[in-house]
Amino acid sequence: MSRLPVGFIGLGNMGKPMARNLVCDTLEAWVYDVQQAPVDELVALGAHAGSPAEIARHCRVIGLCVRDDRDVEALLYGEAGMLAQTAPGSVIAVHSTVTQAGLLRWAADAAARGIDLIDAPVSRGKLGKEPHFLCYMVGGDAAVLERCRPVLETSAESIIHAGPLGAGIALKLCNNLITYLEFIAMSEALAIATRSGLSIDVLAEVGRGNGVINDRMVAFAANREKLQEKLGEAGFAAAFGPFGKLGEKDLDAALETARSLGLHLPATELARSTIHDVFMNRGHDA
Repeated sequence: MSRLPVGFIGLGNMGKPMARNLVCDTLEAWVYDVQQAPVDELVALGAHAGSPAEIARHCRVIGLCVRDDRDVEALLYGEAGMLAQTAPGSVIAVHSTVTQAGLLRWAADAAARGIDLIDAPVSRGKLGKEPHFLCYMVGGDAAVLERCRPVLETSAESIIHAGPLGAGIALKLCNNLITYLEFIAMSEALAIATRSGLSIDVLAEVGRGNGVINDRMVAFAANREKLQEKLGEAGFAAAFGPFGKLGEKDLDAALETARSLGLHLPATELARSTIHDVFMNRGHDA
């Protein structure tokens, strides 16, 4: 029985385990990343290495898990871009957190070439344990999702069909917005608690008891405090700073999407201006 050729581009913290799960008996995995080390790691497990154009020509289902709109567009467009190289009838699933307007434009350009491009952003599931550690939020035609399902299921804890094209990324932006606002609330509450001589444990005990605080909020604050104490300022900045920058990027995408929908989100604008400081555990002193 021949294996379905599938491609995966973007082997970062989330993408690498997703791609690793594609190395299996039913799928023929092709991978690419701008860094060579994760590619070599996947090849050692049985994947094939290829350029984005090679992956586009060879694979019928391709996942993109890169940073932002700019990275997706760099992959899709141009004479050597994936839209020019991918065979009609293939599917490109965008796992990145991007703007809804960008996603809809890419999907329209892909459809003009007979390619199905869908939004399939991800977050860690409730349990979040590999290999089935992700919640997929999918926007697109149900029939296209079914064609992708055997590929998504290699990493899925759950697959939620949010609705038509653009619904999946809208859901992801909403999910991220809630998460970052939770982190801000937890950080500021912990600042008051600490100055008042209270521990994070007693704050968490009360918050869990009345449902105000969830495990994710506690883990964020506790891990931040421990890492800052253990690593020192320079090491902590190297470890946690990139997550603050990622928060800025995700909230930029939410705000741009909100503006395209005619919405004003003042609390989200404030969150965007403070989220990096929240990750870096600073900005609370008057």
